[in-house]
Amino acid sequence: MRGHVQKRGGTWSYVLYLGRDPDGKKKYKWVGGHRTKREAEDALVSALERLRTGMWTDPGRTTVGEFLEQWLAATETRVRPNTARSYRQMVRDWVVPRAGSVLLANLNAAHLRTVAGELLAEGRGDGKGGLAPSSVLKCHRMLKHAFKDAVRWGLLPRNPMDLVDPPRVAQSESTVWSAPEARRFLDGIADDRLFAMWVLFLTTGMRRGEMAGLMWSDLDTERGVLVVQRAVVSAGRGTEVAEPKTRRSRRSLPLDEMTLAALKVHRRAQLAERLRAGEAWCDSGRMFTGIDGAPLHPDTISAAFAKIVRKADVPKIRLHDLRHTSATVAMEAGVHPKIVSERLGHSTIQITLDLYSHATPTLQADAADRIGAAMFGGG
Repeated sequence: MRGHVQKRGGTWSYVLYLGRDPDGKKKYKWVGGHRTKREAEDALVSALERLRTGMWTDPGRTTVGEFLEQWLAATETRVRPNTARSYRQMVRDWVVPRAGSVLLANLNAAHLRTVAGELLAEGRGDGKGGLAPSSVLKCHRMLKHAFKDAVRWGLLPRNPMDLVDPPRVAQSESTVWSAPEARRFLDGIADDRLFAMWVLFLTTGMRRGEMAGLMWSDLDTERGVLVVQRAVVSAGRGTEVAEPKTRRSRRSLPLDEMTLAALKVHRRAQLAERLRAGEAWCDSGRMFTGIDGAPLHPDTISAAFAKIVRKADVPKIRLHDLRHTSATVAMEAGVHPKIVSERLGHSTIQITLDLYSHATPTLQADAADRIGAAMFGGG
């Protein structure tokens, strides 16, 4: 037995046996503050496992900065590369300068509220004021995740972030095109060499990283089905290929005849570009490339859209709003939200319903008409 739990006052502690010191005296570590016996037992089990694997640290001596460094190392293999880089940047630039020297055992909600307040007031790296509430919210979520793991690992009795309110972020409504506006956009850019890509954005709602990662081998022209199975993400100044954003982001998308026809035309045009380029052609196998065949960076796609949207007689929107447009048009056309959710690759249908609640009144009115027709109509 390497440890046990014991009640001290109104809370429970676990006692970890750490072996003997050079003089042969037994060493124990008491970690208290657990509200129930079960909490203390769970923390002891986690501490014993970390002790067995050599990952246990003394919570009484570990600083917040040291813990977060260990947490980042343990977490980076479980999250997407972009997420891991974002976590590391937030820890390095925002959290450690303000709370890194605080002992983890002494950390409380007041420390963390101070961190959030300072970030909102003066968190920008250029010294020109505070960070946007949305940025501080990302940091809040990261720290909540990190200290949840600290509790699970037996380093903290409870998560101090549970007592820190997240910053309020104003809900910004996306601008979407109506179906006629989407058609007007496509009519206005019909001569663009990436025309098929813009069509695909509107008819499938794909993310830009997924679009950048498409290979011709992902398209089954006989069945008219496109498989989304990878995404290109930014990695410093370059890119890397990663798994899709969520488990449900790996999906098969049936295509309509017009979209499939546009892709076939694009394929022929790309083969002609390859012939003209000769040995200079970069044989990436990607569906959408530069004129030399090189893969497109996701930022390049965004920049190309920002430039081309100015040529069409439509409201100016962001590239990501094409995804919102695709979903909204589909729902207003009567496509079931579950199907829309599957095509978008959302992890749950609730995300789809929350994002596109503005389309619900149309669906409700259509549902009322259908129910009335079924109830009172003839035959």
